[in-house]
Amino acid sequence: MNIQAEIQAAVGAFCIQAVIDTQSGSCTVIVGPNGAGKTTLIHVLAGLIPLRKGKVVLAGQVVDNPARNIRVPPNHRPIALQTQPNLLFPHLNVIENVAFGARCSGLNTRLARQRAEKWLHKVGMADMANLFPTHLSSGQAQRVGLARAAACQPNILLLDEPLTSLDAETRTNMRHLLTDIKTTRVLITHDPIEIRLLADQLLVMEKGEIIQAGTPEEVAADPRTQWTAKLLDINLLTGTATGTEVTLNNGFILTTTTPLTGPVLITFPPAAVTLSTAEPYTSARNTWQAQVARIQPEGDRVRVILDTPIPCRVWVTLQAVNELRLNTGTRCWAALKASELTVRNA
Repeated sequence: MNIQAEIQAAVGAFCIQAVIDTQSGSCTVIVGPNGAGKTTLIHVLAGLIPLRKGKVVLAGQVVDNPARNIRVPPNHRPIALQTQPNLLFPHLNVIENVAFGARCSGLNTRLARQRAEKWLHKVGMADMANLFPTHLSSGQAQRVGLARAAACQPNILLLDEPLTSLDAETRTNMRHLLTDIKTTRVLITHDPIEIRLLADQLLVMEKGEIIQAGTPEEVAADPRTQWTAKLLDINLLTGTATGTEVTLNNGFILTTTTPLTGPVLITFPPAAVTLSTAEPYTSARNTWQAQVARIQPEGDRVRVILDTPIPCRVWVTLQAVNELRLNTGTRCWAALKASELTVRNA
């Protein structure tokens, strides 16, 4: 079931304003810096924070409309919410916690327990069914919280960073589980893998407003802020274009293949930059000497963070790091083809 919402709400002096329109069975991922209003937004959808103005329609049901004095309480909305922290009932064991969610959906005790057992098996917690929350790690509690929310079989599942406490292997398994859940999902995350794997629609929030919306591919192709570009592992520069030359804010000039005039945004993937120890003799139109600011190994590849004149991220292999003797403070040459640059009016 879908979500249609026009939201104006506030918590104290902090205000949010957003328009959301999702398709039935889709996954909408919300990202943004800390304090952007992501949790506030899903709490409005859940009915935990009242609207000041606007309307919220969940699965065809108007649940919020201040102009018509409509406000459906959270327990009567077609949603299940997994929050941070997970807020498991301390007096119930694991299976009773999950069965509580199933019973809220109208099942009797026997069927609720059967559904709870199924979901505990899916999240890998079946062997801990009789433990109480005080005996669980944060990651285990997070999986129980996800099972409890899913066991409600809601029309809409609201998930506030549901995988943050999990180890790498378990997190991978839970990502696939979230992919297999076909109900409408709204998910808050800071993980670019979850964005690319789960998101049908990506909403970027900043200072209480949605500043960009689209598919992950659309947002990655045209990130509007440095925060978004960094999250999606895209390099973003700003400058002023005169034809196919762009003068960056620090005065460095890049050559592109797109003639424009005025303020522009330039994006390029980290893999587009090649590094060498000596000045390269290459067809690339843009070369410069740079200094390595940081080295970040990730699996079988390494992210190299370059400093001025063009601050950017570069992906290289472990072999290249060793051959080029790259380390923090190392001077090297960088090359970037003009055809790799995407240029848009700012």
